[in-house]
Amino acid sequence: MNPVERIAVGFDGSPDAEAAVRWAMTLAKQTDAQVVVVHAVGLLEHAAGGGVAKLEEAVGRLTRECGLEPTQVHWHVGDGDPCSVLTRVGARDPIAVDLLVVGSRGHGAHAGLLLGSTSNELAQHSAVPLVIVPSGRDGR
Repeated sequence: MNPVERIAVGFDGSPDAEAAVRWAMTLAKQTDAQVVVVHAVGLLEHAAGGGVAKLEEAVGRLTRECGLEPTQVHWHVGDGDPCSVLTRVGARDPIAVDLLVVGSRGHGAHAGLLLGSTSNELAQHSAVPLVIVPSGRDGR
């Protein structure tokens, strides 16, 4: 098995996604890996506007809290649904990664479900190893 050098983590601003980012950054600090924070932008978000800037601020705060160097953290915004964007990032250059990390549920989660649709679909289709961070786990 190859060492983990580049970790992609899905981020939509939800509490579970924030826990996934903390988990990925904690691993990156331990392994000196790069973290690529991935956000999927669909048509509705394009219409709303302004959301990505708030997410970038949150990622900056998490980077500082987790003690990572800002040069270890990169931001990627992709057009499309979250599963498609994360699958493309995980398997292809220029953002090929060794590990993909997501929260168990995102903003669209239905109460009572253990896995959201994105994490469930990625578990079935990811071409790279996948970590699904359970709800309430934040890597601290």
